[in-house]
Amino acid sequence: MDTTAIVQRPQIEKTATSAAGIGIAICLLFSQNLLISAKDVSAGIPSAVNYVKEQRKYEELVFEQEILEKYPKAQVVEVEKGVKHVRMIKYYNNKPVRINIVELSQGVNDKLVIEPSIASDTLANRSKISTIANRENAIVSINGGYFKPQTGVPLGTLMINKKVYTGPIYDRVAMGIFDKGFDMARVKLNATLETNIGGLKIDNVNQPRMLSVHTIVYTPDWGEYSPPSPRYGMQMVIEDGKLVKTSYEKNKIPQNGYVIVGSKKNLSKFAEAKKFKLKIGMNPEWRNVNHIISGGPYLIKNGDVYVDMTAQKLASIGGRNPRTAIGYTADNHLIMLTADGREGASIGLTLMELANLMKELGCVNAMNLDGGGSTVMYIKGQVVNKPVMQGGIPLSHTLNVKVS
Repeated sequence: MDTTAIVQRPQIEKTATSAAGIGIAICLLFSQNLLISAKDVSAGIPSAVNYVKEQRKYEELVFEQEILEKYPKAQVVEVEKGVKHVRMIKYYNNKPVRINIVELSQGVNDKLVIEPSIASDTLANRSKISTIANRENAIVSINGGYFKPQTGVPLGTLMINKKVYTGPIYDRVAMGIFDKGFDMARVKLNATLETNIGGLKIDNVNQPRMLSVHTIVYTPDWGEYSPPSPRYGMQMVIEDGKLVKTSYEKNKIPQNGYVIVGSKKNLSKFAEAKKFKLKIGMNPEWRNVNHIISGGPYLIKNGDVYVDMTAQKLASIGGRNPRTAIGYTADNHLIMLTADGREGASIGLTLMELANLMKELGCVNAMNLDGGGSTVMYIKGQVVNKPVMQGGIPLSHTLNVKVS
């Protein structure tokens, strides 16, 4: 049983204390706004500018009040305007779990930028979180989704700045990051190779092969060379929209092209094509999405606890472990969480415990990220949790918060 209380953010009404505090804030802001408006008229300053400023002040006051109510017994530190770092100990079956949370609001600070980063210039690399965060000038960084330990290639959907680096695996859940807000869904790849003699379905992008019959595209982000062909397979090298080579061995990936690797049966018919165009999309389409990062399973779906571990083929990550999770609230606060484990001072969380905690924190959607030895949180120059390996293991990719 959990013996450390967290006040859940009400979904419909504020508490009496919150309402009173926010009401006072509104009155103060309203009176200030009248004075400012009078000055603006005489000075000729557009009132819209002042409205935005006052609105932001109001959102900042509301944010401060909500944080105070949500984390009454926790240690809370301001990382940056609109970004709070929360430390707490919760107890499960009378045993402790050490938890670090970052909650942020872009409504309070529109200079906050949230985006994933890979370890190096190509996917088959790993780096410590401190190295990635320093390179990206991140004020907050947590580990991202799953990856292939031997190479560092992300296992699942990863889009950065509208560029697809890797496609989905088992249609696992992913979070889309937009200019103003977030969305979360299980993601499918919608990709085709269009030629002047017909089209070809693309099964994945920059992912390790799962079936010999799959057709996979490897871009320069994969690395210098494509992987070996499957049995009875072949490769097609496309550069500047034209076929420049077919072979049965691995090939150098052109900087202005890609290599298609699949079965000879599927690819050989396109050896005479003259024009090639690769179209990569996702389902859901998520128009105007900037970044996508995947994990799994779901923790919260549309406001309800929802842990679809079996459906996403993640049965192996059950049990009590160090955990990393992300989610967002109804008012678009991003929540990033790590829970330490595998030690007497912090025993870790089960997925159901993690899901219930994310719901207590007000998430309307939340998902699990890679955990275990990967779990790590970095804030302004230091690792703030206690990962299994000091400083955290080398990672494939991270989710960062920066100030533009």
